[in-house]
Amino acid sequence: MTVIVVSGTGTEIGKTVTTAAVAALALAAGRSVAVLKPAQTGVAPGEPGDAEEVTRLAGDKVTTLELARFPEPLAPNTAARRAGMAQVRPFEVAEAAGKLAAGHDLVLIEGAGGLLVHYDDEGATLADAARILTAPVLVAAPAGLGTLNATALTAEALRARDLTPLGVTVGSWPTAPDLASRCNLADLPKAAGAPLLGAIPEGAGTLTPSDFRARAGGWLGPDLGGTWDSAAFTAAEAPAAREG
Repeated sequence: MTVIVVSGTGTEIGKTVTTAAVAALALAAGRSVAVLKPAQTGVAPGEPGDAEEVTRLAGDKVTTLELARFPEPLAPNTAARRAGMAQVRPFEVAEAAGKLAAGHDLVLIEGAGGLLVHYDDEGATLADAARILTAPVLVAAPAGLGTLNATALTAEALRARDLTPLGVTVGSWPTAPDLASRCNLADLPKAAGAPLLGAIPEGAGTLTPSDFRARAGGWLGPDLGGTWDSAAFTAAEAPAAREG
């Protein structure tokens, strides 16, 4: 895979640390990596955004490109409109990704919020860019209650657009997972119709960059370059059967 779109079932669920972990493993394997952020919202000029956070965690060999930055933490189309700035179009995302792919082994496109967040006032989404690129989509999801419905809806939206869900990662696996989180490990692949490809521990983004890179392989499965074992992790975290 040359281009992977990293989307999610919502916002603040671990897309950036997932992107950074995938990038770190690809770099460790000797691959050249670029990260494309079509629209960064809620960050002022000069402040580090998601692309810079990926570089900090994964390493400065990552090439990053941000197509647009809007100051208010809103959906990209709304943030652009309120700022009086040009909106990001799907063909622009696809064109930028294509240029990056010409010079890199792997291009990761990190979306804003969930899959169907609007990038322009015509209703274009990250899924439209993925469709132009015919790129697989890696879905980052939360661990707890409600994630199965959101994951199933995201997967359904992908398939309705003839897109392939590459798999699901838990973007922030709790230090002390509750019952719903533990049960969801077995059910997330069913909801997505795609494999569970990793579980990033809560607080991974606060690790030192060297620790992050050293540990990333234990968070992601072989399909993403790591050694994490979905079946073993799920079995270890599974709750005991209820008696009576």
